Amino acid sequence: MLLMIPGPVQLHERIIRAMARQMIGHRTADFSEILAFCVDVLKEVFGTSGDICLISGSGTAGMEAAIASFSNVKKIATIENGKFGERLGEIASRYTEVERLQFPWGESVDLDAVKRAFDNGCEAIAFVHNETSTGILNPAKEIARIAKEYDALVIMDAITSAGGDYVKMDEWGVDVAIVGSQKCLGAPPGLAAVAVTDRAWDCYNENCPYYLDLAAYRKKLKDMQTPYTPAVPLFFALAEALKIIKEEGLENRIQRHRILSAAVRKWAVEAGLELFPNLNEYSSYSNTVTAIKMPEGISDGELRGALRKEYGILISGGQGDLKGKIFRIGTMGNVGKFETVSTLAALEDILSRKKLINPALEYAQILLRDLP
Repeated sequence: MLLMIPGPVQLHERIIRAMARQMIGHRTADFSEILAFCVDVLKEVFGTSGDICLISGSGTAGMEAAIASFSNVKKIATIENGKFGERLGEIASRYTEVERLQFPWGESVDLDAVKRAFDNGCEAIAFVHNETSTGILNPAKEIARIAKEYDALVIMDAITSAGGDYVKMDEWGVDVAIVGSQKCLGAPPGLAAVAVTDRAWDCYNENCPYYLDLAAYRKKLKDMQTPYTPAVPLFFALAEALKIIKEEGLENRIQRHRILSAAVRKWAVEAGLELFPNLNEYSSYSNTVTAIKMPEGISDGELRGALRKEYGILISGGQGDLKGKIFRIGTMGNVGKFETVSTLAALEDILSRKKLINPALEYAQILLRDLP
């Protein structure tokens, strides 16, 4: 099965082989060397000189660790224009008072609403940079700029952008950011990295959950260890994935993701399909997943079912109220020209049988021509 979903992603053969290594002691110099390498590369991915806390858990574990560990504020604002923004709001409501800035899924963030939240006493804000449920890239730089005018803490979910798009924590003024291993980093699921700047510790909550207490991870980082037993094979895989990122070059990797997503969008538009999110002057389309409205005349089950059964390709449908209304194509991690063209060609074949689209594959291929 070819995975063209917004995570987990296809694994490079080197990463698969890395997980087959014999076990090592997690309190040895061998493991410390692996962790140190991961921390070093992840700092570049996050664009920060801050601490990198690696948790054996999913991206959601990273989200909760970030919110819980730095929830010593009177009130936090959460931006919710998709499934994962809503998840941030649900997590934050367990730890402190929350002002949930809710927008219809796929709508752009109203920056005036962000300002009003700070005027209403919010001392922190949490938001999703790249909302894969709707295919929208939220304006991280602008949100952080407004927050800094109020001296507020900024927590950013970069789970599906870091490693595939620009994330510049220190330059933008983001205090805490999260990434999941199974997205643009190209590794298996099961690890979350939380990057933390020095300023964030002013909002540290000592009553956060024991396992997700980032102060414990920060303390053990001094010895290049984790506070609890790590998922060692996943660290083998992550280290190999980060080696691949270093070899490709982060800038080249980001541009590859951008070209792949641009090709998918070009195909959709030329085929007569409609892209889902509604953009304003600050937001943009995601560069790691494309959300496309389901054309009339075919159901979600028919389209994705035929793609899976006939071609062995898996794409994602809509979530929540968007179920059956959109389909989503992931172009993240280790995906390249071959996988993208194969997916678009298969979709075009299925939709053409019902005369629902115009032939458009050539337009995508033109954009992909210079990719290796």
